[in-house]
Amino acid sequence: MNALRAPDVTARDAGPKAGLELGAYLDRIGWTGPRAATAETLRALHRAHLAALPFENLDAVVLGTAPSLALADVQEKLVSRRRGGYCYEHNTLFAAVLAAFGFRVTGLAARVRMGGGGTARPRTHMTLLVDVAGEAEPFLADVGFGAAAGLLEAIPLVAGREVAAGPRRNRLVREPHPGAPADLWVLQGLVGGEWRDQYAFTLEPFEAADYAVMNWHIATHPRSPFRRSLYLQRTTADGGHREIAGRTLTVTAPDGTTLERRELVEDAELLVLLRADFGIEPPEGTGLTGRG
Repeated sequence: MNALRAPDVTARDAGPKAGLELGAYLDRIGWTGPRAATAETLRALHRAHLAALPFENLDAVVLGTAPSLALADVQEKLVSRRRGGYCYEHNTLFAAVLAAFGFRVTGLAARVRMGGGGTARPRTHMTLLVDVAGEAEPFLADVGFGAAAGLLEAIPLVAGREVAAGPRRNRLVREPHPGAPADLWVLQGLVGGEWRDQYAFTLEPFEAADYAVMNWHIATHPRSPFRRSLYLQRTTADGGHREIAGRTLTVTAPDGTTLERRELVEDAELLVLLRADFGIEPPEGTGLTGRG
């Protein structure tokens, strides 16, 4: 299977010239563990990334631009400027980090089902397949989904196996895909005692050029939800979750229980939450008026 072609990043050449400053990234996520390409390291890196780096679409909805997916630009934004990003940015950076650790990474694309009401959506979500030496199956890794029922840790690509990360539960199921040569893989999360689809994908490799097209569509198309409404999400190390969708703040406990839901009326309160609860330093000129 072809590895994701992150720009000029290999296990030997992972430094400033390649766009990845590994030491700065590890400082940003508070990583002090070993730099070994093991399943344990993969799970721990995944969890640390989610706890440190928030999900946000400020570039698209506030600044009206598509964020750059060049590795150096993603590093500068998420690490140096202490911003967040959405799936393409998070998983582009994480793929480069994993390659630097010695993992083999393949980029995939998924159709998001969460909140879709059964409507078929295009494949616009970036996720990762990670090969780990000595493990029988590759792992699904995804630090860019952001949702409360998404992956807290990478999980083996095995159908029907429930995987626990603290109180959070996920599993993968196989689903027949009419007319296709292979079944779909569907990621599910346990929400309120019910398994709910998060997204569906195949194992066809995707490249940086594919994500560039998806990124432009998601950030600029007038009907894209990421162009029309603000989305901020933060996962804590214990699996808790905070989200702002439009003007609604939702706080979720690690077990999925909703602790708080309320509307944010004033821009000033939203800006305070950006810094205090989501760890985001807003870009200069952020007005946040008229958002969804």
